[in-house]
Amino acid sequence: MASLRLPLWLRLVLLVGVIGLASGASLLAYRYYTRPVTLSVAVGSVDGEAAKAMSAIASRLVETNAPVRLKVIDSGTALDAANAFSAGKADLAVVRGDVGDLSQAQAVVVVSHVVVLMVAPPGSTIDSIDKLKGRRVGVIGGDANAKIVDVLSKEYGLDRAKVFKDIALPDVRQAIQSKEIDALLIVIPLAEKYLSLLRGFFQQGPKSLPVLVPIESAGAIAQAERAYESFDVPKGTLRGSPPVPEDDLTTLRASLYLVANKKLGSDLVTTLTQTIMRVRRDLMVEQPIFAQITSPSTDQDAYLPLHPGAAAVYNGTQQSFMDEYGNWIYLTPMVLGGFATALAAAWKFLGLGSAAGAGPLDSLYALARRIRKAGTEVELSDIEEEIDDILTAQHARSAAGDEGAVDDATLNVAAHRLESLIHDRRTMLTKKPAVASAA
Repeated sequence: MASLRLPLWLRLVLLVGVIGLASGASLLAYRYYTRPVTLSVAVGSVDGEAAKAMSAIASRLVETNAPVRLKVIDSGTALDAANAFSAGKADLAVVRGDVGDLSQAQAVVVVSHVVVLMVAPPGSTIDSIDKLKGRRVGVIGGDANAKIVDVLSKEYGLDRAKVFKDIALPDVRQAIQSKEIDALLIVIPLAEKYLSLLRGFFQQGPKSLPVLVPIESAGAIAQAERAYESFDVPKGTLRGSPPVPEDDLTTLRASLYLVANKKLGSDLVTTLTQTIMRVRRDLMVEQPIFAQITSPSTDQDAYLPLHPGAAAVYNGTQQSFMDEYGNWIYLTPMVLGGFATALAAAWKFLGLGSAAGAGPLDSLYALARRIRKAGTEVELSDIEEEIDDILTAQHARSAAGDEGAVDDATLNVAAHRLESLIHDRRTMLTKKPAVASAA
């Protein structure tokens, strides 16, 4: 073999180089396969809290070395986030079910529920939406709440242009105090942080009680507009003593979803869903609002369809052990077999153990080369003695019943060939002096 003509050190260097290249390629392939996948998520809210909350989740994923990471894109408002998602600028988005184009969206988790609160200042006589006619209602986050305004205007026969007015968050308190607006429409989660913000818009005092206006037609609206559901605000939600509202108050509620593009892979969304539900338990200790993270509706006719990857988590239909690792179980013996073959080839390439394992036939065949190079009669005689020694040893082993001994027929054939070579070499050596004298 050509490899045996190379020095051992060179063969060793070549083998180490091949092993190094194979190990490096395997390591790169493993790192590529196990690298975390980063998904962009568009978020937006009037107060910027949505981006902060999602950033907290993203940081937690990094801390726990999760296989999925989030890149938070603060789009400014909920409508801008929905538009960025529908335009394909983000893989995920935190959106309200009633905002933007969600034709490409499928639900992953419900981040929170937001409740429509219609609030009038303390002492106001507005205790129903019908009394808003001829009044002015300030709407916080007008772009995101445009659909709610349209629904209420249509349901209660209100002139949208004359009743509702968009108002910036920093201007709310001044607008109420100057009686620029007679009531306030705000859509918030029922969390203490947002309820405190709402209380801060009005005068504080034991007798200064803001008035919550019910949406009595919430049930009918929810049937017509599936993005909403009828919801009862619990007694004393805004204020405990005296309670505001005095009793459970009917209004509308919408869901805040984390949605994924329907083209996103199911396995990736399954991993994302599992990871978020796991870190939720850790985050809710620091920020109670994360306790509102829950699973979306798994019904087939849900308003926002569930992504198949998320459905696998909530329905318990993730792959079984054999489904997930069956290919590895099948391929591992093949890989180990290939590795063993490569190891054997490397061992043979290095020629290790060849001397120790040389048999009598190998020794006889090796003598043929020496015969061709022999320059004197003495060398040929020495070779004949070695042949006799090998044949004698093998005959002795065969007579003793050694199963490892070479059979006599094979030895005779090899010995006959060597004798022919010796004869030819002697003839050649005999002719050389005669040729030299003639010259």
